[in-house]
Amino acid sequence: MKNTTFKDWDLDKLDNAFNLKQVWQSELLAQWQNNNETVDEFEKRTLQQLQKSLIRGGRAWNEVELENKFISPVIMAADIDDEEIGYFLERPLSGVVGDYELSGIVDGVIATGVRNPHTPYFCFNEYKRSVENQGTPDAQVLAAMLVAREINHNHTPIYGLFVVGLAWNFVVLNNNDYCISKNYNADDEEIFVIFKMLKALKKIIKTELIEL
Repeated sequence: MKNTTFKDWDLDKLDNAFNLKQVWQSELLAQWQNNNETVDEFEKRTLQQLQKSLIRGGRAWNEVELENKFISPVIMAADIDDEEIGYFLERPLSGVVGDYELSGIVDGVIATGVRNPHTPYFCFNEYKRSVENQGTPDAQVLAAMLVAREINHNHTPIYGLFVVGLAWNFVVLNNNDYCISKNYNADDEEIFVIFKMLKALKKIIKTELIEL
């Protein structure tokens, strides 16, 4: 058994070690992107207010500032938490995948549970700039998603997100295929697309994943 952290991996290493394949089209990702969610006036004003601060200072913020002043407020505005699932921050995640034990701290996870995360369905990692962090942002979140899949014994699809600066990328891992979305820019009108995908994520988890 080889012990590794999420930061030890890049996509090539993950592909080779776990027989993964990056695909460029995914029905699950397309459904996530083409959701029927809406943004009401209160949500729109909230997002615009958060976006003003991001546009003014976001490029100079450190990771803690970016996460606390923008990313987490946007995610929480999507009304993730209820009596069944919650959005948890800076939680340890570990598990055995094949011949490896993978572990690390995940910036955010959506899982069943109210006080503590139990079964994870979504993993999130945030980077200020990709060159300033050990590891690569796409691989680090994918490694966490692999662990989440193992914890989730019925091997449902796992959803993910990584943020590099102002760009958001959504990820779906289904069986051994994973698909990474285009960049969505949080400093322009795409903030509303991002928000609708977060709202859709809760419905996906509640109606399609937990019930499997």
